[in-house]
Amino acid sequence: MSEQMNAPMSPEPAGFATWFSIWMDAVTKPSEQKYASMAEHPNARSNTRAFTWVFLAGTIAAIISAVLQAILQMAGITAQVPGLSDLIGSAPRSALASLGIGLCTSPVAGAIGVLFFAIFVGIIQWLAKMFKGVGNFSQLAYVMAAISVPFSLVTSLLTPFSTIGVVGYCFSAISLIFGLYAMYLQLLAVKAVNKFGWGETLGSYFLPVLLFFCICACIAFGIASMFGVAYSEFLNQGFTP
Repeated sequence: MSEQMNAPMSPEPAGFATWFSIWMDAVTKPSEQKYASMAEHPNARSNTRAFTWVFLAGTIAAIISAVLQAILQMAGITAQVPGLSDLIGSAPRSALASLGIGLCTSPVAGAIGVLFFAIFVGIIQWLAKMFKGVGNFSQLAYVMAAISVPFSLVTSLLTPFSTIGVVGYCFSAISLIFGLYAMYLQLLAVKAVNKFGWGETLGSYFLPVLLFFCICACIAFGIASMFGVAYSEFLNQGFTP
């Protein structure tokens, strides 16, 4: 039995069916033993598989969100993008334009997802090393990616409906429940990969989470400010006699 457990695992074939099975096992059969075993897999020795998963998940999620948002806009359930209907014309055209923009920028969303994922995992693993963790970046990235992909896709299905009046609150609540469960699985992954206690796990995870959200908030505020100024100047120029 011990010889079978210690036998080296060969890399799984790169196919969606195999990947889907790994993702489902990661979120439906979570355990320290499961995640520790995943961290020892040959594909966890490099970042290629993890980054590929995150990129695909981000791209597909952006496409799903764009399609659903366009459908809801054409049905008149959600509001049009401010200013876009004035430039394009009718609501269907505005929805199609919004869809086109979403589809064209979906790979960008995937690339940005990989960037933030790498930063997030890198900071966590750096702190885990300070807490005497035994894992490495590639191992944690592999397990974290397997966990994050299903939640990214589910969230992309729920988010467009969260803007629909009272019904949106239900979808927001469901998204919150999924988010809390995903956080628990990520904590379990950090603990399993680095083989230390819950105290070290909480310290490694929540310190970068706070930093991550602070950075995202600053970036979002800066981008919103720049677009706000640019949009105001555009309107002023448009209405200048």
